[in-house]
Amino acid sequence: MPLFRSRLVQLGLLCVLSIHAAIAADASAPVHPGKALYEKHCGSCHDKPDLTRAVPFAQLRNMRLGNLFFAMTNGKMKEQAAALNEQERGQLVDYIVGRQQIDESWVDTMRCQQPGAGAAKLQREEAANVLGFGFTRDNRRQLSHERSGIATADVPHLELAWALAFPRASTMRAQAAVVGNALYLPVTDEARVFAVDISGGKPCFQWVYASNVPLRTGVAYGVLASGRPVLAFADAAVNVHLVDARTGKLIWKTPVGRWDLSNATGTPQIFGGRVYMPISASEINFGGEDSHECCKTHGMFVALDASNGRIVWRYQTMPDAKPVRDRGDGKKLWGPSGAPIWSSPALDARRGLLYVGTGEATSAPAADTIDSVLALEMATGKLRWKFQATADDIFLTSCLRQTKGLNCPREGRLLDVDFGASPILAHRKDGRDVLLAGQKSGTLWALDPDSGKLLWNREFGKGSPLGGIHWGMAANSERVFVPIHKMPDAEGNDPNQTPGLHAVDFTTGEVRWSFTATADCSGDRKTRVPTCNANIGLSAAPAVIDGAVFEGSADGFLRAFDVNTGTLLWKFDTARPYDGINGVKGHGGAIDNASIVAANGYVFVNSGYALIGGQRAGNVFLAFRRRQ
Repeated sequence: MPLFRSRLVQLGLLCVLSIHAAIAADASAPVHPGKALYEKHCGSCHDKPDLTRAVPFAQLRNMRLGNLFFAMTNGKMKEQAAALNEQERGQLVDYIVGRQQIDESWVDTMRCQQPGAGAAKLQREEAANVLGFGFTRDNRRQLSHERSGIATADVPHLELAWALAFPRASTMRAQAAVVGNALYLPVTDEARVFAVDISGGKPCFQWVYASNVPLRTGVAYGVLASGRPVLAFADAAVNVHLVDARTGKLIWKTPVGRWDLSNATGTPQIFGGRVYMPISASEINFGGEDSHECCKTHGMFVALDASNGRIVWRYQTMPDAKPVRDRGDGKKLWGPSGAPIWSSPALDARRGLLYVGTGEATSAPAADTIDSVLALEMATGKLRWKFQATADDIFLTSCLRQTKGLNCPREGRLLDVDFGASPILAHRKDGRDVLLAGQKSGTLWALDPDSGKLLWNREFGKGSPLGGIHWGMAANSERVFVPIHKMPDAEGNDPNQTPGLHAVDFTTGEVRWSFTATADCSGDRKTRVPTCNANIGLSAAPAVIDGAVFEGSADGFLRAFDVNTGTLLWKFDTARPYDGINGVKGHGGAIDNASIVAANGYVFVNSGYALIGGQRAGNVFLAFRRRQ
């Protein structure tokens, strides 16, 4: 059953089985042989997720065995595991996850009796409710009553219709695309995309696409010149997959990363016969280790020919790194590096531009493209203009520790205030356009999309590495809805940020209303959400549905507000146990990244995101509908 077919991984899996047998034969063995390996090679990061942003140990224990082997042999933990032999890898994985017996029968019981029904509708791109991260190409994340089947009057009467639970998932991070009755749901830990028929009262699977490595991004939908409907998404090895939306069959797969620590985070866009893909990097998390030769990666953006997967052009956010100086032990520090592109682009067909935001530098010298908004020409990938919000931001997560590593920069400011939120191209009533960009500094920027000239900006606190405007915003015809996240300190206080949601007039920059999040540990919530008194920020990308704006929180609440007044219309606590409609037990947790979509009278959301320390893991996809 192993998902990963490489000989290296197969040997590791066999090693795990032999370790189980050895431990079972010696019941008196007091210490698992993998415990010391974990403490030596993994514990310094995974036992301190608040500081390092590493996946917490409790979440590692829920991962698929094959996913862990991929991370150590071909993924982002390859360097950390390089010193381990096959037996040690097996011991380590066995200590973390143990022997897994996964019952996959639930997938077959969920298959539709008439797969492929309604496929003809997929050939019309205008039938799509949600094309990708931003719903539409301008990233507004707005759905009308007609598109969603949800009216504002329905919102106070929403109730849980059903839940899908995924047995080996612990982080629900990726957003679905929706076309008519078909919802394409990527579950990254499962390394699968599920084509879910949502036309009836009970969902079913039209098809299931399985990747040989874990997935990373949301799904984008488009139609080729031939009329063939397709889906694009990327995996943890930075391969872009193009799949037939009617059948789930792979059309092509293209690797687009350059380094082991290249990463795929933002959802691609499909347009005009091309797939546009942003590329980030994980060196910010691992570059501070003394064993790492830091830092060489930088952000990129690629355009691929949708017909065959060939790379048409590649934009790189800076020149390749070169040795800069000795770090003090005979090894070199490299630079420049950084400016990863974490978010999905906004696409401006009229101007022929793609708008993307970049992250911090990971070594000196800091390039002038860090913490910036960039306008790239769709045809060529050339930089048309750039707007830099913060200069000289050089950051590695491990440099926040008391004992700083040799790679921690002497230069620059340790801020980490990148543009992780996708830009929005909004259309003003006077006929002019405005580009809206949210930064982790807590600042909302309004730019002229023709030139990048600053029109106005609005600050919501001082920001922090995991605070401010995090994953995204949403907009209607007048206002942009800006969520503010914060990460609590040991006492649960962060004076730099007030978590909540702000409605901002995007013509003037004036705040029309604000919601402030407060702690809720009522009833048994303290047991279900141990950090309910502190980890209450709004980090996820919101969604506007008719006259309501929906937003999730780090403590698991899904809320809906009136777009005009900010009145709370509805609230649901998702951080609780569920009996999945697929026969699998589930549990909700933090709502983060991007997942809120709507179609056919349903509002959908992922619940469970533990990639940020203190947030509750989970494995459910929830569907809400007006009470009948």
